[in-house]
Amino acid sequence: MRLLFAEDDGDLSNAVKALLERSGYTVDAVDNGTGAIDYALSGVYDGLILDWMMPEKDGIEVLHELRRRGVSVPCLLLTARDAVEDRVVGLDAGADDYLPKPFDAAELLARVRAMLRRRDSYVPDVVRFGDLTLDKGSCELSCGDRSLRLTGKTYQLMEVFMENPRMLFSVQQLMDRVWGWDSEAEINVVWVNISQLRKRLAELHSSVELRAHRGTGYSLELMA
Repeated sequence: MRLLFAEDDGDLSNAVKALLERSGYTVDAVDNGTGAIDYALSGVYDGLILDWMMPEKDGIEVLHELRRRGVSVPCLLLTARDAVEDRVVGLDAGADDYLPKPFDAAELLARVRAMLRRRDSYVPDVVRFGDLTLDKGSCELSCGDRSLRLTGKTYQLMEVFMENPRMLFSVQQLMDRVWGWDSEAEINVVWVNISQLRKRLAELHSSVELRAHRGTGYSLELMA
C-alpha cells in the first residue's frame, strides 16, 4: 500500500514516515499543500494523510481541490484542532477520518488500517462519467442505448480512466497500474490499448474522449 503523508513539521514527518514504513507501507512525504496536490494527482496512492495546518495550502484547501478534481482516495486528516465544529469542517471537506494531535502511534496505525479497509470494501459496481457508464460486473461500457463489452487490459485501462476522470496519467503510470511494476510487457502496449479504447468510444458515439497531452500522457475528458 502506498501512502502520501503531508506534514510541515520535519521531526514529526520523519517519525511518522518511519513508523508507517516499519509497518509495511510505502510512504512519500511532502511538507506543503501545493506539493500534496501535485503528488496526489499522480493517482498512485491508496491513502492520504494530511496535516490541517501547512504552508501554501492547508489540508482543507488540499482536500477541496483534490475532491473537485475527482480524486477519491481516502484521507485521514491530522490536526491540533479538536473542537466538534472543526471536525465537521474536515469531514465536510472530504476527509474520511480525523485524528487530533498529539496522537498515539498505535492509534494512528489503527486509523490508517481502517481507512484502507473502507477503500477496499467500497467498490461501486457502476461508474459514470459524462454520457458513459462502466458496469464492473459485466465489463460493459455503455452510452445511451449502445453498449459493448471490454476485455482484458483494455477493460482495466478504461476502469482506471473512469474512476479518475480528468486526471492526467503518464504512459508509465498507466503501465504500472494496469500491467504492474514488474511486468515484462513493452510500453507500446499502452498505446495499442489506448487506440482500442478510442475506437470503442467512437463506436458508442460518446461525447467523452481519451485526450492526449503532448509529452505528458492521457486523460478522460468531455469533448469541448
